[in-house]
Amino acid sequence: MKWFSPLYDRVLLWSQHPRAVRILAMLSFAESVIFPIPPDVMLAPMSMTQPQRAWRFALLTTLMSVLGGIAGYLLGYWAYDSLVLPLVEWAGYTHKLQQVEAWFAEWGLLVVFIAGFSPIPYKLFTVTAGVMQLALLPFIAASLLSRGLRFFLVAWLMRTGGPAMAAKLRDYVDWLGWLTIIAGVLLYVLLR
Repeated sequence: MKWFSPLYDRVLLWSQHPRAVRILAMLSFAESVIFPIPPDVMLAPMSMTQPQRAWRFALLTTLMSVLGGIAGYLLGYWAYDSLVLPLVEWAGYTHKLQQVEAWFAEWGLLVVFIAGFSPIPYKLFTVTAGVMQLALLPFIAASLLSRGLRFFLVAWLMRTGGPAMAAKLRDYVDWLGWLTIIAGVLLYVLLR
């Protein structure tokens, strides 16, 4: 079943859109606060199809993601009781929030760094950093470092492969998509 090839083709088209850079900036900001889709879905194909601009895309993604992280921090800092906690309770994530708070209590800023670099939803940690009232400047520094490392790594990988990689990746995108779904389901079952 070829479900992922048409999606891949669509994302490559979006990466060439005249407003792709603005979309990348907005996506990077929103993902750090509330949006569930990581900016890598735009950064990767944009860096792959326009390798000469990959570093610029990575810098933009990093800066907008950190600005979004600051917005998430402020949301947690100022609106925990009135907005964040009711939403967390409504979504049934109270236990997850408690787990993230425990990680912050034990590991501090290292949690921000790990969340910023990994595929773990960064937004959970930006808001929780505000809730826990972590020092803002170290939070920003950890975010800049981790998000920068992640996005520049993605840009470098895609830039290195370039347009030739885009064509080659299309041959395997369906297999990779299904393997990712199977791995996600197995991980969910194992961790549950």
